[in-house]
Amino acid sequence: MKTNVGGIDKVLRIVAGVALVAWALMGGPVWAWIGVVPVATGLMGWCPAYTLLGMNTCPIKKT
Repeated sequence: MKTNVGGIDKVLRIVAGVALVAWALMGGPVWAWIGVVPVATGLMGWCPAYTLLGMNTCPIKKT
């Protein structure tokens, strides 16, 4: 898996994901657990949707 999630994208994913998970833990709707996905993709630096769409926000070009 090549890294395809850049720095700012990682931070935004992790912050939004943690906010959703926190909301779910505080009694929010069940769908808020979807926040686990952006946290995971932010920590791994790889997003399967970006791969399918041919997107890349990572500034480092690996050969």
